[in-house]
Amino acid sequence: MTFDADQAIADTRRWVDRAVIGLQLCPFAKAVQAKGQVHYAVHPGDDLDQLAERLLAEAQALRGTPANVRDTTLLIVPDALQDFYDFHDFTGRCERLMRRAGHEGELQLASFHPRFQFAGAGEDDIGNASNRSPHPTLHLLREASIDRAVEAFPDAAEIFEHNIDTLESLGAGGWMALDVGAGAGGRP
Repeated sequence: MTFDADQAIADTRRWVDRAVIGLQLCPFAKAVQAKGQVHYAVHPGDDLDQLAERLLAEAQALRGTPANVRDTTLLIVPDALQDFYDFHDFTGRCERLMRRAGHEGELQLASFHPRFQFAGAGEDDIGNASNRSPHPTLHLLREASIDRAVEAFPDAAEIFEHNIDTLESLGAGGWMALDVGAGAGGRP
């Protein structure tokens, strides 16, 4: 299925609002979303070299924009990397490219995928949902923002434990009821 940019952004915003913020999977997301500091970008097509170039361009744009205007970037990839293991390998490639481009110490790369699976977890383990997005997504974060978040919430392990507890309480049916998949729910 091919998604247009507007639909991919609508899907991702719905996921951020309902799952990431709504379930408090990331206690730091609400403030930047409310302030409009999340930049949503879409890379159409499936050319991975172009996607890598786009990620580096988005990284440079993030560094060149004041944090109070753009604190983080979600680069959504609706038409490529549908296989989680291919996406995982590509994310590793992007981390190396980011280091070579001089972003180490300034930006971090996180990743989300519709079929995300933690090492050692079963495919249907509800804990995987903490990193499942409607489309493959590369997330650029400022190191300074992460540092501030860690000061406010110093035990990151508690966040992971909270997420697992929340998702286990919710269950697969509850996750499905959130309606946060690709193309789900129509346009907000």
